Amino acid sequence: MQDRPSRFIAACATGRIGDDLVERAVTLTVACTQGHPLNWCSDGWRGYAAILTRAYRQPLRSGQRGRPPLVVPPHVCLTQTIKHRDEHGKLLSVEIRAALGEVISQPGTVHIERVNGMLRDRLNALTRKTHAFAKRDATWDALVHLQLFEHNWIRPHRALRLPMPAESRRYQPRTPAMALGLTDHPWSWIAFLTTSLYTTSQ
Repeated sequence: MQDRPSRFIAACATGRIGDDLVERAVTLTVACTQGHPLNWCSDGWRGYAAILTRAYRQPLRSGQRGRPPLVVPPHVCLTQTIKHRDEHGKLLSVEIRAALGEVISQPGTVHIERVNGMLRDRLNALTRKTHAFAKRDATWDALVHLQLFEHNWIRPHRALRLPMPAESRRYQPRTPAMALGLTDHPWSWIAFLTTSLYTTSQ
């Protein structure tokens, strides 16, 4: 799951493609954002609406006896982009529809599709007819998450750079993490390997 303005990958799930994989990624994203309003965009797969409904539904208490009904908050929006093609694969039209809520501005899946292409380009385990396949699930997860860390924190994104007319450099390079204000400089692999992170209170 990607934050579109900053290109930051907020959550991912690895495994065999299916409903369980998508639901794990959606549930993780909702948990990381603590249920705050998000604008979702996807392709035309109908399973996304049901998965988002299960992830966001909340009890609607009316003061009456019995179990309250579960409803989706009105701020949850899912806009789907459906590409219609002919029998030869030529694009005929693009349909934009709201599966949940209202249609969001600038819908589309081009950014996350670019991330998928980046992963295939940089990970040999994702290429076809390769000898560099991952033999264990733990190896596969480590490969994907390390590459996503590089995408978020280390490698500057060309679309995120800021002009600097008064400086010697024309542009300030920025990573997705810098665009979100999580850091003020691109990280390095040495900083990643040597930075101490505390998972419990000191």
